[in-house]
Amino acid sequence: MKPASRHIVACRRCPGLICWALTTANGRPQPVDATPNALGNLAVSRGSDDLLYVRSLTKAHPEPRPGEWRAMPHHATCANPPAKRSTGVRSAPWKR
Repeated sequence: MKPASRHIVACRRCPGLICWALTTANGRPQPVDATPNALGNLAVSRGSDDLLYVRSLTKAHPEPRPGEWRAMPHHATCANPPAKRSTGVRSAPWKR
């Protein structure tokens, strides 16, 4: 199964095509690659409200259910990922 064309948009950072899906864990939007991937660690499905939903594939549930497809999170495949944020930890010791 593939996402419908109305769900597919272009990534703002690279030329890749993505879909925005809501996580089943907390309802936050997550970008996933629009092309299904057999190596993906996410299962994406279309809900009755026509929105896309995504869940992680785990050891307890390693395979997609009927109606779901495997996808990769776009953060893992983006050709131009965002710059890393500072963690607030000093990289050098304090001078006395």
